[in-house]
Amino acid sequence: MLDVNRLRVIDAVARHGSVTAAAKELHYSQPSVTHHLARLEAETGAQLLQRVGRGIRLTPAGQLLADRAAEIIGRIDAAGAELSAHVGLNAGRVRLAGFASANGSLVPAALAKLADRHPGLEISLTDTHPVDALELLRTGQIEVAVIFRYDETEPEPTGVRLHHLLDDPVYVLSTRPERGMASLRDATWIAGCERCRSHLLSLCADAGFDPRIGYSSDDMVVMQAWVSAGLGVATQTGLALLAHHIEGVVATELSGSKRHIYAATYGEPPDPPATAALLAALVEAAEAL
Repeated sequence: MLDVNRLRVIDAVARHGSVTAAAKELHYSQPSVTHHLARLEAETGAQLLQRVGRGIRLTPAGQLLADRAAEIIGRIDAAGAELSAHVGLNAGRVRLAGFASANGSLVPAALAKLADRHPGLEISLTDTHPVDALELLRTGQIEVAVIFRYDETEPEPTGVRLHHLLDDPVYVLSTRPERGMASLRDATWIAGCERCRSHLLSLCADAGFDPRIGYSSDDMVVMQAWVSAGLGVATQTGLALLAHHIEGVVATELSGSKRHIYAATYGEPPDPPATAALLAALVEAAEAL
C-alpha cells in the first residue's frame, strides 16, 4: 500500500519541479524527500524521476502517480473538513471557486447568507475559470465550483455533479443597438476566454460568417472599455452586465442564446452539511436575481 506522506512528496515535487522547493514546502530535509521518492520507486517498481541537467523531471509514470496523488490528498483533506462539519455547522469549512462575473454578482449574496446563518463556518472563495475550478474540485481543494457552460461545451469530468442555478442571457455589446449577429459579419470582435470564444464562434457560424477577432481579454471590465472606445464589438452575459456596466455600452440581447450557470460538486450524494448549506444559499441567491 502506498504511503500518504510519500504521495504528498511526489505531489509537491510535481507542482514545484524541484526537490529543494518540495522540501521547503513540506518542512523536510532534501535527503528526506529524496529518500521518500526512492521508496516510492521501490514500492511501485517504476522509474518516477529522471535527471535533466542539474534538475529533475517526472517520467510519464511519475506524472501519472503525481496526478493521482493530488486527487487522493485532496480527498483526504476534504474528508477531515467534512468530518468536522458533521459535528455541526458551527465549525468546519467550505471552499468555493467561481468565475469573475458570478463572483461579482451571484456569489457575494450567497456567501453573505451563509455567513449570517453559520457564523462559525470558515468560508473561502477563489476567483478562477471554470476549467481550473473543476480541477480544484477534482483534487479536493474546494467543495463547490460555480461554473458556466454552453450547449456545445464538452461534458464535465466523471464524478462531477451539476446543480443548476440559472440560465444567463447573452448580449452583443456595441456603441449602438444591433439587429443581431448577421448584421455584424464585418465587425471587429473582442473575444474572451476559451469557453466564451467557442460560443462566439458557434453564434457567428450559425449566422453564416467567421468573426474577425482583433482583440482578446478575459476581463469583462476591459472588454467593455474597449467596446466603449469603439475598438470592436463583443458578447457578454447578464451576470457580467450586472457586475459591471460602462455607460455608453449598448447591450442587445441575442434571442435564444444563453449560458447555463451551475454549482458543481464532486462524488456521490449526499453532500456534507456545509456543502449542502452553501448550495442552498447559492440557489436562493440565484432565485433572487
